[in-house]
Amino acid sequence: MKNLYINNRFFFVLIGVGILYVLAFFFPFLMIVAHIVLLLCFLTAMVDYLLIFNRKNGISAQRILPEKLSNGDENPVKIDIRNNYNFRIDLKIIDEIPFQFQKRDFLITKQVKPGKNTYFQYVLEPKERGEYCFGSLNIYISSPAGFIAKRFNFQKDAMLPSYPSFIHLRKYELMALQSEFLLGGIKKIRKLGHTMEFEQIKEYVPGDDIRTINWKATSKANRLMVNQFQDEKSQRIFMLIDTGRTMKMPFKGLSLLDYSINATMALSHIILKKGDRAGMMTFSKKTENKIAAENKSGQLKKISEALYNVKTNFFESDFNRLYQDVKYSINQRSLILLFTNFETLDGLNRQLKYLRGIAKNHLLVVVFFKNAELQTLIHKNPESMQEIYDEIIAEKFEFEKKLIIQELRKYGIYTVYTLPENLNIDVINKYLEIKARGIL
Repeated sequence: MKNLYINNRFFFVLIGVGILYVLAFFFPFLMIVAHIVLLLCFLTAMVDYLLIFNRKNGISAQRILPEKLSNGDENPVKIDIRNNYNFRIDLKIIDEIPFQFQKRDFLITKQVKPGKNTYFQYVLEPKERGEYCFGSLNIYISSPAGFIAKRFNFQKDAMLPSYPSFIHLRKYELMALQSEFLLGGIKKIRKLGHTMEFEQIKEYVPGDDIRTINWKATSKANRLMVNQFQDEKSQRIFMLIDTGRTMKMPFKGLSLLDYSINATMALSHIILKKGDRAGMMTFSKKTENKIAAENKSGQLKKISEALYNVKTNFFESDFNRLYQDVKYSINQRSLILLFTNFETLDGLNRQLKYLRGIAKNHLLVVVFFKNAELQTLIHKNPESMQEIYDEIIAEKFEFEKKLIIQELRKYGIYTVYTLPENLNIDVINKYLEIKARGIL
């Protein structure tokens, strides 16, 4: 009996019967009608009960989950239900999704013909990494009469881990596979590699390095011929992620740290596709989660596992400690992308000497963020004095960000200044630009 539920339709009919009995005081002939309707109501409920409860396995259902969730992305959850009754059934599906989504009104309604299947999916978009626990898949079935419902429970207690974003990694592969794929505003530079790995001999064209002229081939062909070498690969690329309090700031449900972690995953995928070595570490009061720069088959998985449980804290990050660890642990010139956030020029100046120290031995790119709320205020047409003040203050903060960029460029430090939602594409584009220009 614990799986027996009475639908609203039954109570609506009883209300109608009650109204008939009230009217029967004024119109006595309605008393017989009320008795008949009441009897039919209970008979229908009994027949409905027998139809639904006469089969133990009236339906079969399965919740199909992915192996893991991709943080910040839309993850499909599929449900397959089969009707084993010999009549059409109405379904109410209530899936006990993880509490992190705070969705308390989950309800899907379906109709399934006898002996048929219904297959559908819904989407979940996690906003934090960690474990997500699913409860029971509850399905309430009703016959066409709709007086009685029976509850079925399936797949109790399922746990899924939420990892840094991996669903959209493939869409960035085009950037790695096509060397001409560079976004607007970046000049394409024709560059030949100068490693010792020989590729071919070809005819000289203006712009080729005269130091690569092959004089023996030139004498045989009676025209200038040059050696062409493969572009340099296996360069070391490190991503340093700040886990201090500045990275706690949320935008569209994700913190700056989560945006940085997702960008690290996307960029690592491209780095490995380009034949370079990807490594990373996180830092705040100390450096943690160190992954050496490698180009092995399981490198991306190793980075993903290291980033799975990374969280922000409320400390101010120690750039001095970062400088010391980089100096002793990264002993070859590398491209270093530093994901952090500077809101003021004073905040930068406190750490500038350490950034300059890193930039002496490595190619340093500082990645920091535009404030999406300030951008909205700047581009909004003010209609009151308060909105004018807000716009002026927002422009002041934006101007200070530009001063930060100028200060970093003064010391040969590259920057990526972007909105959080554009971070992936912008850091990948910066990496491809550096590769195309041969700066490293």
